[in-house]
Amino acid sequence: MSNDHNQDDSPILNPHSAIRDLHWCDEILQVMYWMTGEGLGQEFSAADLQRLLAAEDAVLVENLERMVSGGLLERVGDDKFALTDTGREEGGRRFADEFETMLKPGHFECSEPDCDCHDPEATGGACKHFSAVH
Repeated sequence: MSNDHNQDDSPILNPHSAIRDLHWCDEILQVMYWMTGEGLGQEFSAADLQRLLAAEDAVLVENLERMVSGGLLERVGDDKFALTDTGREEGGRRFADEFETMLKPGHFECSEPDCDCHDPEATGGACKHFSAVH
């Protein structure tokens, strides 16, 4: 019995497909969130995203369409996509999670880039900027 549909592509039968889809959703949301925040636009094509994502056009288009169906993106014109409110919230959350260590100081570190608390060789415990004396 011939079956034209490849059952191995089903996320239930192929967890690698689901993981790959999740990976691309994560990457696309973060890049679109960042590009929007940097003032590079609000509507992006697969070609725009390829500047920052190493993926074939077909992979991006397939995932962009899936994200439209999921309510994270909306289609704008023939080939552009924009974050929905839900997509913007989810993109912001994922971006913050991904870059958390780069966006805020570590435990007992201040925001002064030249302070000793950022030097792994320094000793002395908590940052002097957190002391009541300072």
